[in-house]
Amino acid sequence: CLLGRGRGSGSGACRDTCGDVQVKFPFGTGAGCGDPKFQSYVRCVNQKLLLSTHSGIYRITSVDYENHVILVADPLMSTCNAMQNSGSFGLDSSAPFRMKNDVFVLLGCSSSSPLFDARNSVCDTGSAHICTALYACPGLTGLGLLPNSPISTCCVYSPINLGPADELNLPKLQCSSYTSVYSFGDDPTNPKTWKYGIALHYAYNTDNTDNYFTAACSDCQQSAGVCGYAGIANSFLCVCKNGVNTTANCYGQ
Repeated sequence: CLLGRGRGSGSGACRDTCGDVQVKFPFGTGAGCGDPKFQSYVRCVNQKLLLSTHSGIYRITSVDYENHVILVADPLMSTCNAMQNSGSFGLDSSAPFRMKNDVFVLLGCSSSSPLFDARNSVCDTGSAHICTALYACPGLTGLGLLPNSPISTCCVYSPINLGPADELNLPKLQCSSYTSVYSFGDDPTNPKTWKYGIALHYAYNTDNTDNYFTAACSDCQQSAGVCGYAGIANSFLCVCKNGVNTTANCYGQ
């Protein structure tokens, strides 16, 4: 029987791409594909690989399977070229994702923001040069500020702490926008060349380790199959490109 039909996805078989993004275990393109613990968070819709959290749905632009990192794009997040009012960003506490080494910068913050509480400031004053560089960007006018405005309304929120709600709550922090830099590239002084986006590390177990990639799944993928699951117990299946399911691999299928 076809896994897609058995699980009701209607896709006929699991696929190893979603648009231009390669899809491998633990992710999947539909029901019964990948690992079941990721099914409610990552899915392929209209050839776009999407991450769903309580704060919104975000496009996954790339996956680094060797280092277990996904790169997420928030369309409302500011960059040097275009700054705008942003929504909040959050991760579900039960989701198998955690922040990696992103540098979050909060922009257009009120002077009364709790970020600037002298008794418990969370802003990294040693990274003020990041604010200076961003506040020289032409896109700053999108926040109603002139380029080279005082950086007193900017906060490098590092290390990022989403708090008990697992959310970067901009209204609560009294900030207009945020940006996230996952790489400063070859020129850390030029924000036009920085890499913007949210890099998230993914892990399977409750202790945040990665020992979920089984030998069976590795063998399946080497045979051009896609790792999946089926049944009440979510038992492992190798889904071949012709839609055939096996409990081993796709060699000879």
